[in-house]
Amino acid sequence: MLALRLVRGTHPLVLLRRLLVAAAAAGVGFLLLCTLGYAVGHPDRSSAATLRLLWCLIPMAATVHFAVAVARTDPSTRPRPGLSAIGLGPARLTAIAAASTAVACTLGSMVALLFYLHLRGDITGLPFDGAAAELLAAGRPIPLAGALTLLAILPVAASTAAALALRPRKAPAPPEGAERTAPSGLPWGVALLAVGLAVETYAGQGGADGGLPLPGRFDGNPAGVLAGWILTAIGLAMAGPGITHWCGRLLQAVRPGATRLLAGRVLMDESRRIGRPLGVVCAVASGAVAAATLYDAGTGDFGPLTGLGAALVMACTTATLLTAALESKQCRAHTTEALVRLGAPPTVLRTAALMRAGALLAVFLPLTWLVGTLAAVPLGG
Repeated sequence: MLALRLVRGTHPLVLLRRLLVAAAAAGVGFLLLCTLGYAVGHPDRSSAATLRLLWCLIPMAATVHFAVAVARTDPSTRPRPGLSAIGLGPARLTAIAAASTAVACTLGSMVALLFYLHLRGDITGLPFDGAAAELLAAGRPIPLAGALTLLAILPVAASTAAALALRPRKAPAPPEGAERTAPSGLPWGVALLAVGLAVETYAGQGGADGGLPLPGRFDGNPAGVLAGWILTAIGLAMAGPGITHWCGRLLQAVRPGATRLLAGRVLMDESRRIGRPLGVVCAVASGAVAAATLYDAGTGDFGPLTGLGAALVMACTTATLLTAALESKQCRAHTTEALVRLGAPPTVLRTAALMRAGALLAVFLPLTWLVGTLAAVPLGG
């Protein structure tokens, strides 16, 4: 009840972010229900139905990541003076954040269920002249227990992840006089990126035997190619913080002025917060480049559910990056206020922000294009 009362009194932008989480949850729930419908309509293809269910884990993971980012930026989850005296300590605020995340995801899952039943014709008859009847296994009974179980996976996963991410913990103090150590994931990320591209190339030479079915019609590529792309995506996500940190170092190279020094130090400080979402966006964008290359060459065939899953992943990862940038801005609000009190002109702060964005785009855009182009070669072969 307390979580619901806090929802009623929150800022409209906070409510908008929660509604976006609910919309993403609705999309994932619809994909899961379509997978259940495929299993009901094709009882002799249990292995294909299982693989389709596994493919739904990718948009589900992107939605969970977005829900955690929204929970981290929620003002109601930040400790404030006086809240502990009324029983709202850090642990209680974490529980409230988890409950709010569960409410938003459950709302989206219920919308997905109603929309799915409507398209199947279980509520008011078949819409669109029955165009989606075969896709959704209309006319066949859907097990209610199975549908509710699938729809409960996302709220449980998202609320658990939010509770783990926001749990009270004490960070170890760095040793006195120590320099900022770059994030340690860069070497492992580069290694995974290279291994993923190598696996894709090796598997692509074997032709299209043993293809895995996507939730659409793009099912002509061997499992090794898709496993290599997953390794490539994980490598980019792991390397993101390290690349962001070194972008900050490059901004400060060769006798920097005050603006470049400020921009570089901010990037170094925030490399862990924004680097990983930026690496995930880079991975998703490289996959989009590869898919566009295949589509232009006439070797890719994408169904409606594949498009829905891809749109969910791209929207959630982009929204997560923007939410992480908002969290970063909130965390350095005191520093910005101190600089303004010391007389720093607003143009310096804006120029530093543009420098940070320009440095990240100059590094990540070519990297995204290169990885996407290299990934498209074995997929097209």
